[in-house]
Amino acid sequence: MRCKRFCLCVFLAMLLTGSVAAQETHHPLDSLSWQEYWTVLEVLQAAGHLNRDTRFQIVTLQEPDKDAVLAWSPGQAIPRAAFAIVRQQDKAFEARVDVAAKRLVSWQEIVGAQSSWLGEEYGSVDEVVMANPDFIAAMKRRGIEDFSLLTCDASPPGYFATEEQQGRRIANFVCHLASAAHNTWSRSIENLTVVVDMNTREVLRVVDEGVVPVPPAPAGFDVAALGAPSAGPAQPGALQVTQPGGPGFTLNGAEVAWQNWRFHLRSDQRVGVVVSLVSWHDGGESRPVMYQGFLSEIFVPYMDPAFAWFSKNYLDLGEYSAGGLTKPLIRGVDCPDYASYQSALVTGDDGQPLNRPDMICLFEREAGDMAWRHAAEDYDRGPEGRKRRDLVVRSAAVLGNYDYVFDWVFQQDGSITVAVGATGILAVKAVAQRDAADNSTSAEPADAYGRFVDANMVAVNHDHYFNFRLDMDVDGRENSLIIARLETKLLPAEHPRRSVWVSKQQLAQREADAQLSMGHDGADLWMVTSSGRKNQVGYATSFQLMPGHNESSLLTADDYPQRRAGFIEHQLWVTPYEAAERYAAGDYPTLSTPGQGLPAWTAENRSIGKTDIVLWYTIGMHHLVRAEDWPVMPVMWSSFQLRPFNFFNHNPAMDLPDGAKGAH
Repeated sequence: MRCKRFCLCVFLAMLLTGSVAAQETHHPLDSLSWQEYWTVLEVLQAAGHLNRDTRFQIVTLQEPDKDAVLAWSPGQAIPRAAFAIVRQQDKAFEARVDVAAKRLVSWQEIVGAQSSWLGEEYGSVDEVVMANPDFIAAMKRRGIEDFSLLTCDASPPGYFATEEQQGRRIANFVCHLASAAHNTWSRSIENLTVVVDMNTREVLRVVDEGVVPVPPAPAGFDVAALGAPSAGPAQPGALQVTQPGGPGFTLNGAEVAWQNWRFHLRSDQRVGVVVSLVSWHDGGESRPVMYQGFLSEIFVPYMDPAFAWFSKNYLDLGEYSAGGLTKPLIRGVDCPDYASYQSALVTGDDGQPLNRPDMICLFEREAGDMAWRHAAEDYDRGPEGRKRRDLVVRSAAVLGNYDYVFDWVFQQDGSITVAVGATGILAVKAVAQRDAADNSTSAEPADAYGRFVDANMVAVNHDHYFNFRLDMDVDGRENSLIIARLETKLLPAEHPRRSVWVSKQQLAQREADAQLSMGHDGADLWMVTSSGRKNQVGYATSFQLMPGHNESSLLTADDYPQRRAGFIEHQLWVTPYEAAERYAAGDYPTLSTPGQGLPAWTAENRSIGKTDIVLWYTIGMHHLVRAEDWPVMPVMWSSFQLRPFNFFNHNPAMDLPDGAKGAH
C-alpha cells in the first residue's frame, strides 16, 4: 500500500480563493497556471481526445528549450507549453499542447511501457477481489468474514518479467484492518496477496503463504498508546523564534533573491521542488552556478524473500506520483512559525487542476553556529567571527508509510546543502513469533529479514536511494568534471618523513570515466570546472560535489530490482545535457524492464569534456531497524553539498555583519 485511496475533490478545489484562478505567469519556468490547465483540457476536447474513459496521470509544464530560457528577459513574450500523460482504457498517450496558441502539437501512444498509477486505480478492484471465492476462503481461514473494516489497495509490484506479468498492467492487492489507532500499518492481513490484471479487472491468482493473526498491539502515534501519560512535563526555557522585520529574502513571482543568491522555484507533481537558474551576485556581476536541480527518482527495495515482500521494490517518483509527490506542510511543525509558504497545482485523475496549499516553505535559519571565527595568538587584540545564517527551501513527500523531507539550503559561504530527512511509519510484517526472546519455533526465526519492533511485528530490512539531477552551469554552460585523486607519495629514503599525500587531477573525457563510486577511503574529490574563467591565482573556477555519509547497494548485479534501478550501481554519473533525459530510472519505470534511464543513456559513452554536463548523484541508506523507530520514526537526515572550489578569490562570507554587535 503506497497511497491513500483517491478521492475526487474538484468541486472543493474550485471553491478555493480567487488567488489560484488569478495566478499569472511571469517567467518561462513558472508552473502552469489554473487557466493553462483548463486550456490543455479544452484543446484536447476540441481535438476529440476526451471521453468518459479519459484519465490523466499528469499535466505539467513542458519546459522551453534551455537556450530560449537563458536568452529570455522580462518584457519579452513567454513561451508556454504543457505536457500530459493521458490514459484511455488500456492505452496511454503523451500529449503536447502549445498553451499560448491553444493548439495540439502532438498526440502519441506510449508503446512498450506502462504509465504511472492513477489515483483511482488503488481502490478500483476492491469489489472484484472481495467477491472472489479464493479470497473469501483465505479470509475465512483467518476468521474474517465481514469485510466492512478492511482497507485495501491494488498497487504495482516490482516487475520480474514473469509470464504472468508480461503484457499486463499487473497489481498486487493487499489489505489491512482498520482500527481506532492512527497506525493501520500494524494491522496487516499478512501472507495474503491477490494478483490482479488491472486492464481486464481479472483476479489471476490468490497467494496465501499461511495464516498469521493480526498483531494485537494498537501502535498509535500518541504517547498514551504506549502506556505513558498523555503529555510530558513542560519544556524548560521554551524557545520563541520570531522575525518581526519580515523575511530577509524577496520574492518576485517564483524568483527568489536572498543576500548574494538568486534562483527560480517551482513545485512539480512528479519530482517535487525544482530549483532553477541558481546564480551568485558577485560585485554587480551575476555568475551562474546551476541551471536546474531536482530529485529525479527514489528507489526502496525490501529484503524479505516471501511473495508478499520480495516484490516490494518501489521506484516511487515514477510509480507513485499520482496526486503529487509532495504534500502540504504542517505549519508550526515542518517549518518555523515565521516561514513563508507557496501553494501548487496538481492534476486530478480527470485532468482538472487541484490546489494544494503550503507545498513549499522558505525560511531563514540561525542555529547558533558561526560562519567563521579566529582568535589571534595575541589575544589582547580580541577574537573575530561572524554569525551564520542559512536560507532553507523545504518540502515534504508522503509515500504510503514513509514521509520524506527535502531541503535545499543556501549558505552565505556560497555552498548549497541538499538534505533528505526520512521519517514516517515502518512497513511491518505480522509474524507468529512474539518477540526476539521467543524460542518456541524451530523454523527460521521471524526476524531473519528484519527486527522486532512490537509483539508479533517485524519491521523488514530495506534500503532508500535518492537520485538528484544537477544540471551544473559553473560560470557558463561549458563545464568539465575533474576527479582529484588524493594519493600517497613516498619520499626519498634520506628524508625524515616517509610519506605525504598529493592531489592528481584527471579530466573525465567520456561518460564511462564519470561513473564513480565512493571508496572506503573517501579520497576522491569531484569538481565541476568552468572552461573560460580562472580565479585570481590561476585556478579554473569550479564547484565541488561533496558527498555526505552514503551506502552502496548490496544486491547482486543479476538481481532484477538492481537492474531496474540501474542508477544505484554508482553514486555519481555524468552525462552531456539532453533535455529529454530527466529521470534516472527512465520516463516510465512502472512495471519497467531493466536498463532504463542512466544505463541506457550512457551506453553510448558520449563525450562530457568541455560541454554542458549534468551530474546525477545518489544518496543511499541501509535501514536496519531499531526499537526507537517505532511507532513513528525520528527524522534521520542524509545530505550532500555543492561547495565552491576556487570559484571565488577569497572567503565570500568575509563581509558578513558583525554578529557580536547585534547586527546582521
